[in-house]
Amino acid sequence: MSRPAAQAERRLTLISAAETMIARHGLAGVTLRAVANEAGMSSSAALYYYPGLKDLLDDVQKQAVERFCTLRAVAIAQISDPRERLKAMIRSGIPDDPSDRLCRLLMELGAYARSDAAYAARHITLFERQVAIYVGILEAGAITGTFKLSDASDTLARSLVILEDGLGLHLLNIVPAVDHPTALRLLTAYAETATGCRLS
Repeated sequence: MSRPAAQAERRLTLISAAETMIARHGLAGVTLRAVANEAGMSSSAALYYYPGLKDLLDDVQKQAVERFCTLRAVAIAQISDPRERLKAMIRSGIPDDPSDRLCRLLMELGAYARSDAAYAARHITLFERQVAIYVGILEAGAITGTFKLSDASDTLARSLVILEDGLGLHLLNIVPAVDHPTALRLLTAYAETATGCRLS
């Protein structure tokens, strides 16, 4: 393996170890030394690739955002019917349970968005990419006459993503305030009102 390839692989190993620790303990218990131990590396080796914990978490967040947005796009890619596309999009937007690793990662890292401009920018990107997918679904449904939108597509799309985020926070709690079927029902009810289309 070439040196650049080996370095890239070790970075990915550290990113994966950090993801595991965040999913297991939350951000509070994560240190670069602990991540290095999880990855089977020395602290000095980890410092060679990431001078500080924030540098590592930057890459963790970048990958998590890209992975989540890609998964949502893939979930609807092969569906042509606007109604079924909207249903699939809704299902892909909330965690199944508190053990959902990717959603937990995004929630934990989202806390940095309150104090770090780079994290905030990526958090906005995550939001806007999801909004764009919803806008495409809503407008396609309106063009075909499947949906009768109650407001501008952008407004409805933003509301759907915000509702997903709020429900997701509850679903990721150790003792969730709502369960997954209830969250799905609430999202679907709003989408039906927004589109004038029966989804359930």
